[in-house]
Amino acid sequence: MKTAIVLGTRPEIIKLSPLIKQLNKKSTSVIFSGQHYDYNMSINFINQLGLSKPNYSMKIPPAKPSLQISEIIKKLSKILEKEKPETVIVQGDTNTVLAAGIVSLKLNIPVSHIESGLRSNDWRMPEEHNRIIVDHFSDFLFAPTQTNKQNLISEKVHGKIFVTGNTVIDAINQFSKISKKQSKLIIENDNYVLLTLHRSENVDDKQVLSSIIKAILDSNQKFIFPVHPRTQKQLHAFNLDTKLKNSKNILLLNSVGYFEMLELMKNCQYIVTDSGGIQEEATASSIKKKVIVVRKTTDRPESVLEGFSEIAGITYNGILKSLRKTTKNPSIPKKKSPYGDGNSTKIILQHLKKNL
Repeated sequence: MKTAIVLGTRPEIIKLSPLIKQLNKKSTSVIFSGQHYDYNMSINFINQLGLSKPNYSMKIPPAKPSLQISEIIKKLSKILEKEKPETVIVQGDTNTVLAAGIVSLKLNIPVSHIESGLRSNDWRMPEEHNRIIVDHFSDFLFAPTQTNKQNLISEKVHGKIFVTGNTVIDAINQFSKISKKQSKLIIENDNYVLLTLHRSENVDDKQVLSSIIKAILDSNQKFIFPVHPRTQKQLHAFNLDTKLKNSKNILLLNSVGYFEMLELMKNCQYIVTDSGGIQEEATASSIKKKVIVVRKTTDRPESVLEGFSEIAGITYNGILKSLRKTTKNPSIPKKKSPYGDGNSTKIILQHLKKNL
């Protein structure tokens, strides 16, 4: 089974790492698109997780999404024409995934889409465009949950659908055991709430970002806030960074590594985020933390329905109300993760071997 794995961001590296380790290195080409905002940081991330150097690494200059996608398409076409894999494996909903799907379709290479079928029904999200398009390109669709499968069936996708769980649980089961030893971050106490923000529809909108930050400050809770570079840029542009720096309750950190983030999640009281991946990760048995989602909708409804997450919206009043309620009671149900028990990689490989 000859495969090519195309990835370009840190979430993709995390979620594909269990699969990369299980596939035969001699018959697998790992192609790094360089989409991430910091090329060297992403390569270091690959090293941190114990993965071999990618077989191919591109360097994509910062650009508008359309130009970024076209650049990946141009470079990836040459690589896939040379490699001639039996399938191209992609994960999630990034611009890299969309570009790889287009190239594979035009080269008649079957697309295997891991984490297919997620829907937020929020067209403001660039990721929503990407995953819908790629799901309709794909020959093999690995849906984390039954809800995701039903989304795909209702859209009448042409490919084969398999419910597999999410490989992010596989990764956490593997790496949470060593994260404390590997983390370079010293956490002095556990009396804090973890905050992450990075989605364009939140941080690029001054009114929305201002509402989120005001609610955070007015909650009077202690927060640790690893700031994504994109978010840092917008906080400065909207004159919000000074307010955060002057607050005694907010500890600002530069963007942190995977092991550091695992430790922050394990030791916090609860999590406030607009991340989809964190909504999944927080359900893992080694983390089990309540998540307040600062978005209008979520593409992880299973987490909400099972009581692991709560959608607070993006208004000041909605967020502050949710924070105060969760501070009083941050507990979550004693249930298994809706995203599987950590065997997703094994299930995906079984289906690939059977169908290729």
